Amino acid sequence: MSEEPPSGEGAVRLVGTAHVSADSVDEVERVIETERPDVVAVELDDGRYRQMKGGTPEDLDASDLLRGNTIFQFLAYWLLSYVQAQLGDEFDITPGADMLAGVETAELLGIDVALVDRDIQMTVQRFWARLSSLEKLKLVGSLALGAGDPVAVGLGLGAAIGGMLALPIVAFVGPVVVPASIAAPTILLLVADFLLVAAVVGGAVGLTLVALFILTAPDEDQLEEFDMSELTDTDVVSAMMEEFRQFSPGGAEALIDERDAYIAHRLVALRESGKHVVAVVGAGHRAGIQSYLDDPETLPPHDSLVGTQKSGFSVYKLFGYLFTLGFLVFFALLAIATITGVEGASGAFLLRVFGAWFLVNGIFAAGLAKLAGAHWTSAATGGAVAWLTSINPLLAPGWFAGYVELRYLDVNVGDISTLNELASNEELPIRTLLAEMRQVPLFRLIAVVALTNVGSFVGTIVFGTVFIRYLFADIGGPEGVIRLMGQAVQNSIDIIVNLV
Repeated sequence: MSEEPPSGEGAVRLVGTAHVSADSVDEVERVIETERPDVVAVELDDGRYRQMKGGTPEDLDASDLLRGNTIFQFLAYWLLSYVQAQLGDEFDITPGADMLAGVETAELLGIDVALVDRDIQMTVQRFWARLSSLEKLKLVGSLALGAGDPVAVGLGLGAAIGGMLALPIVAFVGPVVVPASIAAPTILLLVADFLLVAAVVGGAVGLTLVALFILTAPDEDQLEEFDMSELTDTDVVSAMMEEFRQFSPGGAEALIDERDAYIAHRLVALRESGKHVVAVVGAGHRAGIQSYLDDPETLPPHDSLVGTQKSGFSVYKLFGYLFTLGFLVFFALLAIATITGVEGASGAFLLRVFGAWFLVNGIFAAGLAKLAGAHWTSAATGGAVAWLTSINPLLAPGWFAGYVELRYLDVNVGDISTLNELASNEELPIRTLLAEMRQVPLFRLIAVVALTNVGSFVGTIVFGTVFIRYLFADIGGPEGVIRLMGQAVQNSIDIIVNLV
């Protein structure tokens, strides 16, 4: 598709391609050799271009990588790239071969190359920020299903959900499997009870998910009949884009519409400078870019297409702020009770409660961090600040452990390709696969951050429902601790009211 430019201006011809199509590679080479343009523009940013050319992969910014949900952004990016790599294997072509063909053909003919796409990390951040919580879960789940066997994915998710549900069930409801005749079950019996509940719940959830995955899986005959050349057909691409837009209008805006406008800005600038341009872009972007080329006045401001996207209102963040505020008020009231000498609220008592709480949190967080492969200094750092998660859910000990672990790791975009290669090797046993993945810096960092946070969560639950029962048996266990603290808080409130 090409446009007729006004007299005195350059021209832009768009070549829509499928990133894993051999036919697209042939078309790109043919158009460039025929047109002999001044510039070949490709849908690449600087980082992806360097990696495609065999250069040093772009380093990932540590602060961005560990901030908020960025870990999950990279998980989504990894899964997306994995699915694309699997399509490339299926059709025997390297993903991005169309862009590489454009670059190499231009270089062979002595034609300038322009990188016109937005930075991939910025795009993924803005894409992730536009998704709702439900859309994020659906996206990661569907990508994980596309990257793995339905049975393995279903049972794996079931085991994870079972473990997460079993902990509060055993902690708050009480022993479920342990005989009621045992008045004071030991920690070993409680652990056995937890494992049995986790197995039952996880098995039920896992089998249900496996059945759903199998029932909703596409027909293999339809997959075998799939023609990759259809991906460059306008009607097929439009239908795919519309389906994604229905799934997530905000995500489609960041991943498709904003990039259409960003690329169009670059192409309009080249055209206005008098250049004859052949632009190699994904077929899904061709119509949007062409509409902007036809009517540049409709282009949104360039500044609105770059920068970090702020997330919208978050119930989770609101809860985190309110929870933190409530804890600080509660702690202040306890401090007042201690200073004024309220019965049961002695400094020694409070030091004993909070000291045990910090210690149990720290041991669980540091232990799971070490299990993930963290160095001792990283694990110790995560353990030392694990109590912060209990006070402020918006702070995670995994961030701190991750920052320290980055002293020992060189994390870059190339790690994603390494993980794709490992994940696609079906001959590797699960144990060997996990061991190999732990050697990849990005995977180890994500594992350290995630398991440190899980350890802190588990430590908080276990302390509040199990350890406190034995550590404070002399004052009635959890009930006694709550009673004394409640009395102290009530007395502090009375003191403040009387003063006012």
